[in-house]
Amino acid sequence: MHLEMISADHALVKFRFELDSTLPVSWSQMLHLHGRVLRKRPQEDLEMFETISEGFVNRRELGAVTPVAAVPRCVVLPDGEILCTFVVQSALGVNDFVPVIARSSDGGTTWSAPAAIFPHLSEKASLVCAIGPGRVGELLLFGIRIPIDRAGESFWSDLTQGMKQDTLFWSRSTDAGKTWSEPADIPMDGAGSAEAPCALTVTRAGRWIAAYSPYNTFEPSEKVDRERVVIACSDDEGRTWWHRDALRFEETNSGGAEAWVVELADGRLLATAWHVDHNGHQDFPNAYALSTDGGESWTPTRSTGISGQSTALAPLPDGGALLIYNQRKHGQPGVYLALVNPSESDFGVQHNQMIWAAPVATQHHTSAGHSEWTDFAFGEPHVAKLADGTLLAVLWCIQATGSGIRYVRLSMTPPQETGTTATPATVL
Repeated sequence: MHLEMISADHALVKFRFELDSTLPVSWSQMLHLHGRVLRKRPQEDLEMFETISEGFVNRRELGAVTPVAAVPRCVVLPDGEILCTFVVQSALGVNDFVPVIARSSDGGTTWSAPAAIFPHLSEKASLVCAIGPGRVGELLLFGIRIPIDRAGESFWSDLTQGMKQDTLFWSRSTDAGKTWSEPADIPMDGAGSAEAPCALTVTRAGRWIAAYSPYNTFEPSEKVDRERVVIACSDDEGRTWWHRDALRFEETNSGGAEAWVVELADGRLLATAWHVDHNGHQDFPNAYALSTDGGESWTPTRSTGISGQSTALAPLPDGGALLIYNQRKHGQPGVYLALVNPSESDFGVQHNQMIWAAPVATQHHTSAGHSEWTDFAFGEPHVAKLADGTLLAVLWCIQATGSGIRYVRLSMTPPQETGTTATPATVL
């Protein structure tokens, strides 16, 4: 393939002509072959997502008992009310997570004060959880529970790069999130702790799917199979569980983080994760896999072609999905939103755009690597489609311009109306 580099824009046009006419490869594959990242075409030609409004779901103040908020997740009720769960804590890394819930009845413009979900457990256990839909009239929480042995302790070990031993749990609400059942345990597959920032997925067939990433514990001698993302599945609403590996990483001493699973409109399951090199030597693109049999088996784990960190997914009616993710290390830091149509061989990135620019990536100018996560200045975004067709993206941030849970409300223009097929600026 011959390519004469006239300019980034002209190269992009010629690249696409040669791709469509001679090479049956994807954008991500082609960019890997060419060995470079192309610049975006002018923004006015590329913006599929337009900001309608932005602000805070909940603002945290320096000097408060719990000045840090994290892990925001939203769900939209049938009447259009939006619920947003997140956790508050005294500082990043401290084992005192308190899950709370806030409500909006005006499309995310104003929010109620957050209310504790399990107030009776706040001194006994540190809980992190995500909200999602269950059966009609039900909501579900899924997350981790870490015992608290002493006030101010850390749940993280720099020595083992691990978490204090935790357990997975789920809980149900039948009154629009006002009250919740006692947390019920979900067994894990093998040794280790778990990181589980994803909502529990309930398929059309009624199967419950809980995704998590195995982590080391505080015990240096404990052997943990970290090179995977696991799903715990239940066909009887949480009474019994079985496990499968949704993602399996070939690279030694690598693993998943911030994993997510959704059911697409055609019934396939899509799993994504931040692919982490625990040696700290490489920045792998985010990973994905697909299942056509409800999670029983999965396609080989492949690169999405997108270089980023935390991921979250939202399925779309046409069979595609939205992937929202952080970018702290490559290009301009911020939160990005991609429109994807994945297949077994390619993630199918159709559009990829920054939707929120971060003033700073880290609090103290560290490398933004996974091992330095307690210095991150923003993260863990989530996106939900609202009743009027607009999108609501949420994220946590610790910035001079304000800290807490931010929201960005967006309109979305279909790709055929924008005349674009991909925005490869952050595709590797």
